Amino acid sequence: MRKKVTVVGAGNVGASCALRLADQGLADVVVVDVLEGIPQGKALDILQAGPVTGLDVQITGSNDYEPTANSDIVVLTAGFPRKPGMSRDDLLWANYDVVKSTVEKAVKHSPNSILIVVTNPLDAMCHVAYRVSGFPKNRVIGMAGILDTARFRTFVAQKLDVSIRDVMAFVLGGHGDTMVPLVRYTSVAGIPLTDLLDAETIQSLVKRTRDGGAEIVKYLKSGSAYFAPSAAAVEMVDSILNDRKRVLPCSAFLEGEYGIHNLFVGVPVKLGAGGIEKIFEAKLTEEESAALQKSAAAVKELVKVMACKLDQPAAAA
Repeated sequence: MRKKVTVVGAGNVGASCALRLADQGLADVVVVDVLEGIPQGKALDILQAGPVTGLDVQITGSNDYEPTANSDIVVLTAGFPRKPGMSRDDLLWANYDVVKSTVEKAVKHSPNSILIVVTNPLDAMCHVAYRVSGFPKNRVIGMAGILDTARFRTFVAQKLDVSIRDVMAFVLGGHGDTMVPLVRYTSVAGIPLTDLLDAETIQSLVKRTRDGGAEIVKYLKSGSAYFAPSAAAVEMVDSILNDRKRVLPCSAFLEGEYGIHNLFVGVPVKLGAGGIEKIFEAKLTEEESAALQKSAAAVKELVKVMACKLDQPAAAA
């Protein structure tokens, strides 16, 4: 029997996720959205591409959660997108209600699923999904670091005019303006980035990475990124469904790792059939550690704001 993946949200991110999942033949896909006809129409459109592209999975669109029953993975993309001038944090309360509602419905029908959260502000929404679902921490995962790392790798490859495949990097921290691209761990075919570019140039790439989402929002004006986020989410789905045990930067619930307690923050993890199977703790310099703590503090502030609604104490210091 094929695996089943539910994508909550039939907007640009959700539809792109569904298309990528189908094209890769990873699982049967159910797309759910509150807008009548939208998930059905987009699902049917993707399905009709099958004779051309060779996809051989079922794609279903629905306005309710019955067809999602017994999903192996639920990808949460529903929510309000950013507009020019907005930070991810500005979306907190609007998307809090969306995530709470969708998680309640999704887990009712798929109590053994793994949740992948894409909705912004991502790390805070992971916390909502974790509390509302009651799932163990290994089964609630945020898509953030993969996207941020992909942006950093893209900008490095462009600057050096080299294949993106040869650029290795990863980004820690919350999915926001305080994210921490680790320059010291960035290399091109094994050559440290600091041997190839001067400090000023590297910092400009770091800044562009942090502003990567806002740069796209500025161009689009009426929406935010969706091709790269969907690719990142599908990479996570692939690693879990196929038990690849990839080591990828994702938002995970930390209980003391990196000195951070009771918060979802982006760190390198091993993704396999059990979801997050291991959290890797990279050795950080004092400067890197301070930057990560600053990023975690920004996430903590959002969690504090939501604490009353979640009926949970705010994260520990």
